[in-house]
Amino acid sequence: MRVALDTHILAYAEGLGDERRVTLSRRILAAIPQERILLPAQTLGELYRVLVGKANREAAAARGAVLEWSDAFEVADSTTACFIAALDLAVDHQLQFWDSLILAIAARARCRVLLSEDLQPGFTWGGVTVVNPYSPAPHPLLEQLLADKD
Repeated sequence: MRVALDTHILAYAEGLGDERRVTLSRRILAAIPQERILLPAQTLGELYRVLVGKANREAAAARGAVLEWSDAFEVADSTTACFIAALDLAVDHQLQFWDSLILAIAARARCRVLLSEDLQPGFTWGGVTVVNPYSPAPHPLLEQLLADKD
């Protein structure tokens, strides 16, 4: 099962945020086989903004972190088709455009799960289900991801 990651997962794994989310993000990333993880390019741009703007990292250090993430996992670019789908999602479901773009990219890349705390947990579109990995009760798809090593 392929899984796309939203920006917060990466930011927490970088050590930003509360200890529970940082630890859980790192545990999730260590448990899911690397080849199953997809990073929408949008998340890398957002991560850079968070590292520089909120974490006050030097621009070069933030660039280095983003490049490490892009080296570690498959990155999916934004396409015109994804932008149009994101516009439709924003209008039809009242979602934020940039969150919609991440979901559209995940769907185009045939991910089954988008790990995100920004979108409505359980929302499914284009075959992708949004799962909040920080929910007190783990979603069955997250449990399956963490248990399935093949």
